[in-house]
Amino acid sequence: LVNVFASWCTACRYEHPLFMQLEEDAVVPIHGLNYKDRLEDAAKWLDELGDPYTRTGADLDGRVSIEWGVYGVPETFVISKDGVIAYKHIGPVSAKDLEQTILPLIERLRR
Repeated sequence: LVNVFASWCTACRYEHPLFMQLEEDAVVPIHGLNYKDRLEDAAKWLDELGDPYTRTGADLDGRVSIEWGVYGVPETFVISKDGVIAYKHIGPVSAKDLEQTILPLIERLRR
């Protein structure tokens, strides 16, 4: 998974516990892309709420996000083994989104 987030994003706080659980259960690697955020604010946010990300990149000016087609934060992408975007979720991920769409897709992609 690739999750585009920011410390100033209220909806990102909503989905964050779900990513923490995925990381704790070692379901899938999650890579974070911090969107137009100050590095120290992002670090403080992850220190405070926990860091579910295998790796975290910083998109300080928003150019990377534009290349990914991001409209705003949060957005989450399911990436196949060969690096292709298999699914794009716009907005905060809910438990229902995980259970009904994202996790079944990850299982299919692992076959």
